[in-house]
Amino acid sequence: MAASPSVVPVALTTPGVPILSASGDFSNLREIKKQLLLIAGLTRERGLLHSSKWSAELAFSLPALPLVELQPPPPMTEEDAQDMDAYTLAKAYFDVKEYDRAAHFLHGCNSKKAYFLYMYSRYLSGEKKKDDETVDSLGPLEKGQVKNEALRELRVELSKKHQARELDGFGLYLYGVVLRKLDLVKEAIDVFVEATHVLPLHWGAWLELCNLITDKEMLKFLSLPDTWMKEFFLAHIYTELQLIEEALQKYQNLIDVGFSKSSYIVSQIAVAYHNIRDIDKALSIFNELRKQDPYRIENMDTFSNLLYVRSMKSELSYLAHNLCEIDKYRVETCCVIGNYYSLRSQHEKAALYFQRALKLNPRYLGAWTLMGHEYMEMKNTSAAIQAYRHAIEVNKRDYRAWYGLGQTYEILKMPFYCLYYYRRAHQLRPNDSRMLVALGECYEKLNQLVEAKKCYWRAYAVGDVEKMALVKLAKLHEQLTESEQAAQCYIKYIQDIYTCGEIVEHLEESTAFRYLAQYYFKCKLWDEASTCAQKCCAFNDTREEGKALLRQILQLRNQGETPSTEMPAPFFLPASLSANNTPTRRVSPLNLSSVTP
Repeated sequence: MAASPSVVPVALTTPGVPILSASGDFSNLREIKKQLLLIAGLTRERGLLHSSKWSAELAFSLPALPLVELQPPPPMTEEDAQDMDAYTLAKAYFDVKEYDRAAHFLHGCNSKKAYFLYMYSRYLSGEKKKDDETVDSLGPLEKGQVKNEALRELRVELSKKHQARELDGFGLYLYGVVLRKLDLVKEAIDVFVEATHVLPLHWGAWLELCNLITDKEMLKFLSLPDTWMKEFFLAHIYTELQLIEEALQKYQNLIDVGFSKSSYIVSQIAVAYHNIRDIDKALSIFNELRKQDPYRIENMDTFSNLLYVRSMKSELSYLAHNLCEIDKYRVETCCVIGNYYSLRSQHEKAALYFQRALKLNPRYLGAWTLMGHEYMEMKNTSAAIQAYRHAIEVNKRDYRAWYGLGQTYEILKMPFYCLYYYRRAHQLRPNDSRMLVALGECYEKLNQLVEAKKCYWRAYAVGDVEKMALVKLAKLHEQLTESEQAAQCYIKYIQDIYTCGEIVEHLEESTAFRYLAQYYFKCKLWDEASTCAQKCCAFNDTREEGKALLRQILQLRNQGETPSTEMPAPFFLPASLSANNTPTRRVSPLNLSSVTP
């Protein structure tokens, strides 16, 4: 088949399999569609069903090809013909999950396809046995240290083939998976990179590589093939590494070049907005995705997380019932139902459904994290710790699990432990104010007040979602008798809450006005003190103090006490602090603004 100028044929080590590797541009979408249809068939023949589904979905989003351009199946080699009977029988057994039986009939086959299915059947047999044992031991306190007994043998055999350069792209992928399962991460990364060079169209190899990359620096040192598949990989890894701006730009580029109908890309964009807590945008995209692909189950657990955060009970109930009708035995369905019960504060039922999800797939990250949250609600800290630790074992990039462990140890009053876990969460989400506030509280408990100040100010600087950082910073300054800095923080806090117009906790608003009233009173700024004291009268907990202060101010004014003129300008409050007259005067920033924890 002739390749277009943008598509360069690359020979595989598998004889008779004409895989094409496109260059980095997308100028020939027809050629890309041919490649996707071809790799969808090749992965399906080898039992790599998720990769086959991904390729088929992506191919479906591109315009249909005319009959004359459809490719014939790859030519069959002599070895393929000899192994055909054994392969056909074994593939039938493989499809019904009789892996040992499939491997038995494939033993001794020489063709690349049959050999891969033989080794893959042995691998999946070991995984199935491990999962069955894990399910039997699965409980809140059991660690479930069950191993796949077939891994070491598979590694020895695949290593010999690798050294002899007899592995094709699929064989390299399986070798990488075995190395990853044995925690040989560096070797696994090298093998997966090699697999992407030999067979760049296999999405499974890119995805496995993605799971092993922990930061952007690590990504820079990878020698990846210059193919259009690399763009999908980079978009995915940027999402995983919380580099959301870069990820969204990549996905937008993919939409612009012709993949606008891809449900995969739409779902990834929704997940990206979920990760940066742009809840309205994420909900809108998920709702559109549901209209486009109403029977889709992937990522619906993420959708349910958004509905949970917004307390949308009826929508979450509808989603749970809908997914039950489609497939009640999918991990995503169990997680959605778990979230529904959690929103109704039925935490025992919620935990039960998360456990069901883990029985279906013990390596499903979201279920471990959510189950940890439920055990926290039930005050079962030891079970919560175990669940969060399982989540981290599955994916060390799960900031929610690290944050959950920090919260658990905070409840147990073990600040050194929770400091470690909050730091790990902060490393994964450096611009998440919740992590910074949690870190600040830890440092405060450990009496490391300078570090606590840095954390609180940094939390404010990155956009304090809970509107608590400035109050905590102000109280810290207050504790250290740094009255000017405390007043400055309280003024910033009041200006911010009036600017955004959100309903805030009256307790903290009243705390700010009480401190400022007393501060201005000490500074003999009667007008400002009077304004703040009047505001105190609007809150139950500060009403009496506000009235008393107003009486004192009136008494001092009657005695002819003159107001001070020595206060620096930034500390004056605007004349009115009503919601209709938003304060616009800004105070100068604190000297911690450039310091990150």
